[in-house]
Amino acid sequence: MRILGIDPGLQTTGFGVIETDGPRLHYVASGTIKTREAAQGDLPTRLKIIYEGVREVVSRYEPQEASVEIVFVNVNPQSTLLLGQARGAAIAGLLSLSTSPQVSEYTALQMKKAVVGHGHAAKAQIRQMVMRLLELPREPNNDASDALGLAICHAHAGSLMAQIAKKTELNRRTHAQIKGGRVY
Repeated sequence: MRILGIDPGLQTTGFGVIETDGPRLHYVASGTIKTREAAQGDLPTRLKIIYEGVREVVSRYEPQEASVEIVFVNVNPQSTLLLGQARGAAIAGLLSLSTSPQVSEYTALQMKKAVVGHGHAAKAQIRQMVMRLLELPREPNNDASDALGLAICHAHAGSLMAQIAKKTELNRRTHAQIKGGRVY
């Protein structure tokens, strides 16, 4: 199965594509979608670049599933709103094609636990573990490593959560916690 991880950001959106073969993980591609060509205050153009960039990644790599980081609330509410809009543009790009992947959502804490083993891991620890788990020759940049970490998180947790959801009679609250990895 091919999994795409997306780490949304207004200036730089990271993406990472892996393939799973049972418990084995294989690196396919990673990179960033940068919105520098748009003027600093031109939010619609930045969102369009993210949307089109994610569509291009989905078209090129044809993932069956995708995982996106859930926005956390910053001290600055304006930053949270802007990041949420970038995330929305990325999700819209994921779902805009006829071959749209199934989308799951994970928090940064869940991704760090899945990749490093604890939820308060530093960026350097994430880069190092992603490099080791995928047997990369060098560390990817922060945005790409976070995106690859989200794909790894989904590879480890996504199928388990789907199995739990199928075998367990879930009430609405529990189902929301398990569906696609999202926690409320």
